[in-house]
Amino acid sequence: MISAVSDAYSRRAVEYVERFASLGAVHPSDRQLVATWADGIEGAVIDAGCGPGHGTNFLSEAGVPAVGVDLVPEFIAHALGTYPGIPFRTGSLDALDVGAGTIGGVLAWYSLIHYEPDTIRTPLLEFSRVLSPGGALLIGFFHGHVVEKFDHAVVPAYQWPVSDLCDELVAAGFNVVETHARTTTGQRSHGAIHAIR
Repeated sequence: MISAVSDAYSRRAVEYVERFASLGAVHPSDRQLVATWADGIEGAVIDAGCGPGHGTNFLSEAGVPAVGVDLVPEFIAHALGTYPGIPFRTGSLDALDVGAGTIGGVLAWYSLIHYEPDTIRTPLLEFSRVLSPGGALLIGFFHGHVVEKFDHAVVPAYQWPVSDLCDELVAAGFNVVETHARTTTGQRSHGAIHAIR
């Protein structure tokens, strides 16, 4: 699954960067949510599934020491060229190249949407491993009333009810702090969950 997702995004990396590689493509309330979440973190943050790096740069400009990690080499190349001085690296969310308990926060903004229901706990357990006690996780995802696969523009993705994803987080060792859901006309519903290790 991981290689298929990476290959699909690699083939459309230029298009993706042109359409989404700026905070202008992010809903204002989501920018505020990420900023508020990041403000309470002590230590470094991993932007897990950073894409072209604009979210990592947002964190860095907010004074948070952030590292961007993504499967897609083309995204990492773009990020390194666009945001010099910020560390980015190619890697899997299933096996982050950091020690246990060494990270203050993990941002997974729409980077878990392609995981199937029987595999999503793998990255959640990895986030739990790398976060320090009390470390914070923020997830953005497609929200729906049932867990359901749908045709995403790049590669099939899943929507999740907030309650089901919260159950997965609890099973991976997290405590849920707050949840959000938003419906916008003409768009898929959005969900977000803030949890701590």
